[in-house]
Amino acid sequence: MRFVYGLAATAVAIATAASAQSLSGYNWQGAYVGANAGYQWGTVSNNPTRPSGVMGGVQGGYNWQTGQFVVGAETDLQISSADDVLSPWKFSNPWSGTLRGRAGVAFNNILLYGTIGLAYGNLQAQSTTTGVSETRTSFGWALGTGAEIGLTRNWSARAEYLYVDLSGRNYSLTGTTHSLATSLLRLGFNYRF
Repeated sequence: MRFVYGLAATAVAIATAASAQSLSGYNWQGAYVGANAGYQWGTVSNNPTRPSGVMGGVQGGYNWQTGQFVVGAETDLQISSADDVLSPWKFSNPWSGTLRGRAGVAFNNILLYGTIGLAYGNLQAQSTTTGVSETRTSFGWALGTGAEIGLTRNWSARAEYLYVDLSGRNYSLTGTTHSLATSLLRLGFNYRF
């Protein structure tokens, strides 16, 4: 949990520094790529495990801007250490990704936005007694919100929260269906072309 508080404190520090250095007439339009890091926590259906851990990845997208309004599309791919063990099972979410739309309002170099779209990823079940594992790839949806701050004309920093719900799949190993509902809190940087 200290990691989550650390992320929040860093986001506040970035926001404060960026708003002090206002960039007049900031333009959000264009393609961008970036990287992120954060923390993930969630629940597995039909099992009491609660996978959590650090995660990180890359993102890319494109924004269109009309006046204060910004809309765009973004995709990301994450790797994660999120797992939990409750004997005789261990569940983990080694990777996930999303393809989402974004819409927001820009206040010069500060962008507040919401995002929604498709999510996909792996949920792995493993027997702690035999070591045998079974992995399923699932699809679902993602919904979130965030704030992005332009640091220079090309570089921006952001803090984002995403809720990801991956649909249930049947596991022969456990004899039942499991789905994953997880929250992601992450900080990132983008470079706009």
